[in-house]
Amino acid sequence: MIGLDTNVLVRYITQDDPEQAALATRFIEHNCSGKSPGFINHIVLCELVWVLKRCYKADQGQSLRVIEQILRTVQLQVQDPQVVWKAVRIAQKGKADFADVLIAQVNMAHDCRETITFDAAAAETNGMNLVAE
Repeated sequence: MIGLDTNVLVRYITQDDPEQAALATRFIEHNCSGKSPGFINHIVLCELVWVLKRCYKADQGQSLRVIEQILRTVQLQVQDPQVVWKAVRIAQKGKADFADVLIAQVNMAHDCRETITFDAAAAETNGMNLVAE
């Protein structure tokens, strides 16, 4: 397996820079397969959503659809895919950012009873609560 950094994944998805997009596409399509997929960790997913929102003006729904497509692509392997799927489903229904939902879901998968935050929107997410005074 080969790990993919956010910038390679962004160029592959957006095809916005002709030179880098061609290199990313060629690399992924020639080196990532069902038997030897490209690995995408949680940090890369969070950075990807952030870049899609900030640089490409994608809304939460569009960004989550990109993550769903990545999860369905056999040439790509996502870290803890079942946790990411759950985070996508919860993020689709709520106001919290994908990264906040993923944080809560990863923590719950590691036996945390809750995740404490100052973010009111994130606190509406299953598994997150506001810091009590």
